[in-house]
Amino acid sequence: MCRFAAYLGRPIIIDELLFKPSNSLIKQSIRARETDEPLNGDGFGLGWYAHQIDYTPAVFASMQPAWNDRNLQHLAAKIRTHCVFAHVRAASTGGVNIYNCHPFTYKRFLFMHNGGIGGFEKLKRHIRHELSDEIYDWVKGQTDSEHFFGLFLQIFENMHGQYNAESMAKALTETIKVLTRLQKKYGIEEVNYLNIALTDGFSLLATRYISHPEVACPTLYYAAGSSYEARDGACHVLPVNPAEGIEAFLLVSEKLTNYKCEWIEIPVNHMLLVQQDLSLEMRAMDKV
Repeated sequence: MCRFAAYLGRPIIIDELLFKPSNSLIKQSIRARETDEPLNGDGFGLGWYAHQIDYTPAVFASMQPAWNDRNLQHLAAKIRTHCVFAHVRAASTGGVNIYNCHPFTYKRFLFMHNGGIGGFEKLKRHIRHELSDEIYDWVKGQTDSEHFFGLFLQIFENMHGQYNAESMAKALTETIKVLTRLQKKYGIEEVNYLNIALTDGFSLLATRYISHPEVACPTLYYAAGSSYEARDGACHVLPVNPAEGIEAFLLVSEKLTNYKCEWIEIPVNHMLLVQQDLSLEMRAMDKV
C-alpha cells in the first residue's frame, strides 16, 4: 500500500511535513511502519496551492524514490503553502511511470489514493465508458486511482457540483456507488480499498473505506489544532484555542510521531469532511 500526507490550515513550509517529523513521509517511503509493504519507492508526487497566483494547484512528480530526490528536498524547503498533498507510491496497478504518480490534478482539485479497486483490469473499459470525451482524454495513466478520480470528475460535472465539501462529498459517495454497481454487473467480487484524500484548495475530504467488513482496512489518521510545528524530529499539533477554532489540519496514512494522543484514527467506512473554516464532520459512509 502507498502512503500519503495532507495538510490544510495556516501556511507551513512543506519540508516541515515531508522531512522533519520522526516518522516523516520520506522515512515512510523507505520503511513504513503500519503496513505489510514497508517500501514505497515507485515514485512520488507533491501538490500544493498558491492562491496569490490562482486557484489551480501546482504538482511536482517523479519516478525517483522520494528518499533519493535532491530536487524534492530543495523545493520542499522553499515552498510555503496553506494546503499540500504528498504521496509515495508502491506500484500495484500500473507500472512505474510519471503519469501514474499521485496526486492527480484536474482544474481546482487534488486527489490521492491508498488502496485498490477490486477487479480493475476487468472494470477499466467499463469505467472509461462512463466518461465524457474531455475527461476520457484527461486520463493519461494506467492506475485504478486515476480512473476512479476520472469517474468522480464525471459525476461531479453531471451533478453541476460546486467547489465545497458538501458537493464533493455527494459526488464522491455517488462515485463509490457507481463503482459498486459496475462491479456487481460484471461479476467482480474482489475487495475495494478506498483511503482517499480530495481537496479543492479550500475544503478537504477523506475516506477510509473497505467493501468487505471482514477484511482489514489500511490505517488513516488525522490531527487538528491551533497550529502545526515541526523541529528537531518532533512535530506537534498544538491544542485548539476555543476563541479561534481549528487552524491546522493534518491527514496521514501513518502517525508522523510517537505522540499518539495527537492522532485520531478515522473509523472504517467513514468520511471526514473538513470545511473551509476547518470545522470537522465525521459521517458513516452508509449515511452520507
